[in-house]
Amino acid sequence: MPNLPDKMAAMRALHTLSSLEGKQQRRMALGHPGADAALYGGLITGALHEVFAHDPQSAASASGFAIAFTLRAERTKKILWIRQDFSALEHGEMSGNGLLELGFDPRRLVMLRAVNAADALRAATDALACAALGATIIEVIGTPKILDLVASRKLTLSAQAKGVMALLLRFNAPPQASSAETRWLVKSAASEDSDEWGAPRFDVTLARNRHGQTGRWDMEWDCDDGLFRAPQERAANSGAVVSATTDRPAAA
Repeated sequence: MPNLPDKMAAMRALHTLSSLEGKQQRRMALGHPGADAALYGGLITGALHEVFAHDPQSAASASGFAIAFTLRAERTKKILWIRQDFSALEHGEMSGNGLLELGFDPRRLVMLRAVNAADALRAATDALACAALGATIIEVIGTPKILDLVASRKLTLSAQAKGVMALLLRFNAPPQASSAETRWLVKSAASEDSDEWGAPRFDVTLARNRHGQTGRWDMEWDCDDGLFRAPQERAANSGAVVSATTDRPAAA
């Protein structure tokens, strides 16, 4: 059972979180019509969001999806990626060429290695207090006990205080109670049958949305324009004289 100090800390965090929720928060349109509609126009940037690998084979897809989120959130500032020491052994090292293919300049990425989940969460809380960062990705493997509801509230409060996006990237873990604004389950989706280099596609389930609907979509990342599209959207605009970003109804 939690002791009295822990209960008091949780109550204070919940009170502060409730007071901050009433403030106007900046939303970031993803570009995908279905997802943006469910999010009432876009993703709240100064908040905690969760990205789960749908299965053990989806770690690379979830990582790419997380990078795409940070590109939508911030185009110039540094992005901090916190991961545990053994993550590279289980899920591979980051690829500079892979980041470039997604439209992300590897020079903007700052990698921080943590010994365990507790150190990773402490580092994330400190990093989110720095408004010079565009976003912080916290990669956590498994289900460490320290990553509980109180810990997620601390991350949420830190993200809201400076307006820095916090992305909790989860591998080999089932969803659990948290204060995250959204929760995304991600795996790869098949690209179109073409001889050309295809745009990365994701089979995405929005499993949690604190202020709207949930849903499931195929989302294609446009590396050139830096936004998500519905796959049929690009097909409908192929060969068009003007770009797809301007040749659409305002409601989209």
